[in-house]
Amino acid sequence: GLKLVEELKPDLVFVDLKMPGISGMEVLERLQQKDPTIVSVVITGYATIDTAVEAMKKGAYDFLPKPFSADELRLITKRGLEKRKLVLEANALRREKETIRENFVSIVSHELKSPLFAVQQTLYAFLSGAAGDLLPAQKEMLERIKIRVDSMLKLINTWVEMTSIDIRQIKDKFKPVDINSVLSRALETLSSKAASKNIRLSLNSPRSVRPVQGDEETLLEVFLNIIGNAIKYSHPGGCVTITVDDGNHELRISVADTGVGIEKEDIPFIFDDFYRGKTQSKTGEIGSGLGLAISKRIVQAHNGSITVESEPGKGSTFTVILPRS
Repeated sequence: GLKLVEELKPDLVFVDLKMPGISGMEVLERLQQKDPTIVSVVITGYATIDTAVEAMKKGAYDFLPKPFSADELRLITKRGLEKRKLVLEANALRREKETIRENFVSIVSHELKSPLFAVQQTLYAFLSGAAGDLLPAQKEMLERIKIRVDSMLKLINTWVEMTSIDIRQIKDKFKPVDINSVLSRALETLSSKAASKNIRLSLNSPRSVRPVQGDEETLLEVFLNIIGNAIKYSHPGGCVTITVDDGNHELRISVADTGVGIEKEDIPFIFDDFYRGKTQSKTGEIGSGLGLAISKRIVQAHNGSITVESEPGKGSTFTVILPRS
């Protein structure tokens, strides 16, 4: 039967739980390994809740209890084929979406970044005096253009990074991660940014924290984004506190600041792509609106979650929760 599956590549397979030489459960498992899109229907004369649960875990779509009528067979066959059709269509749409995404990222990366990079380098040359001395008014104008070009390139790079995040690739890199090491790297990277605003960075964590399974580099990106935002939106002389709670089933990392806070109406959308809340317009800080969106995608790839609590004028606390298993 399994050899016929390889030869015929069927849409629907009926599997009897009792067969000579091999169990129906093992057949289900092998079918899933060969082609997870094949719809499997279990035929059995002793269906129980336990066998149903086990069969579903191994990929069964439905049960057909013995004895059954021709009408019952036709009905379950029709439903199974409809299920197969939907699965194949969903897979095709997923592949099409992936192709469109990859093509679009390529277009953005080359057709936008390349000319902007050329403009940026030309501006650097002018401002360095390579093309001759500039009048103060000319230099001021070119400085303003340079700021905008730098901002656009940063936005494009961030957007390309966000659309390039592949959850499967992240999971393939999972290994035991020391979260204290990740946080120390993030704080070291951001120390000069904090010092420029006289902001104190404080890490409260047990000396030894049990590792979590994850990808160290993408988790570093998460905390660079969150702690970086905390510094950005904190008042000069403020404090950013990172607290690690080493629980039995999950690891919680909270980043609390004493900054401007987030308006209540902005909180439901704070992790959306390109979303910029009222806080940015009030502080004059310019962001891409992508840092938190990227962070949420990465945390979700680790089967975790990220939450925020905030009060305008008093500060915000972002909490990343990573499961132990």
